[in-house]
Amino acid sequence: MEDLNAIILYFIGVNMAGFILMYIDKQKAIKQKYRIPERTFWGLAVLGSAIGTYIGMNLFRHKTKHRSFVIGMPILIVINIALITYILFFMS
Repeated sequence: MEDLNAIILYFIGVNMAGFILMYIDKQKAIKQKYRIPERTFWGLAVLGSAIGTYIGMNLFRHKTKHRSFVIGMPILIVINIALITYILFFMS
């Protein structure tokens, strides 16, 4: 049960991180300051933050013109959900 809680907390935390980083990068873009590299968003999304990153992307209207984000994040969401489902139901 503790492992299950740890996994759930991990996915909540990593999604919050993706969401917050999307906000920070949007603010940096507005102020024309040094930006967060796109590979950071992709790395986090692969590690489970695709949902949070995608929500932040749409809420803050950031990276919505990048075809790779518009297509890639939903694909990673499906992969993340499949992975979470597998971990929660088949490994417990």
